Amino acid sequence: MRLNILLFLFITSISFSQNTKTFPTDFFGKYKGKLNIYNQSGNQVIDMELHLLPTDTIGKYRYTIIYKSDKTNQERKYTLIEKDKAKGVFIIDENNGILLNALVKDNTLYSIFEVQNSLLTTTEHFKENYVDFEIMYTHKTKVEKSGDNTEENPEVLSYPVMNVQKARLFRE
Repeated sequence: MRLNILLFLFITSISFSQNTKTFPTDFFGKYKGKLNIYNQSGNQVIDMELHLLPTDTIGKYRYTIIYKSDKTNQERKYTLIEKDKAKGVFIIDENNGILLNALVKDNTLYSIFEVQNSLLTTTEHFKENYVDFEIMYTHKTKVEKSGDNTEENPEVLSYPVMNVQKARLFRE
C-alpha cells in the first residue's frame, strides 16, 4: 500500500513538473492553421497565423495575427506588454493608440472589449505545440433583458452570440 502511495506521488510530481510552462516565453513561435468563422449567414474557412515573438525590450513581445483569404490578407501587428506578470495582467497594444486589457491564467490569454457598440471576447489557450484561438462577437443593440430587478431576481442582460471564430494553430 505504501509503495502505491509513493508511486502515485512520484507520478503526480512528474506530471505537475511537466506542466510548468511560463507564458509567454515558453510559447514563442509562429503558429498556423485554419480559422473557422461561424455566423447566421453561414460558415467560412480561411488561413490564419499567430506569431508570438520576443523583442529587444524586456516585458514586451511581438504579437501578430494574420488573416489570409482569396480576396485579401490582413496583418495586425500588436505588442503584448507585461503590466503585472505575477498577477497575469497584460496589455495588448494595437500600436495605434488602442490598448486592450488582457489576463493570463493557466497559459490562456483572455480579453473582453467593446468597439462601435460590439462586444468581443477572445481566448487563446497556449499548449505545447499549438494554440486554440477563439473570438465571440455580439452587438450591444441585440440585448435581451430578463428578471424583475429585485434583490431575489435581479435584472439580467443577455446578448446573442452572433459570430464565433475558432482555430487550432500549430507551432512551426
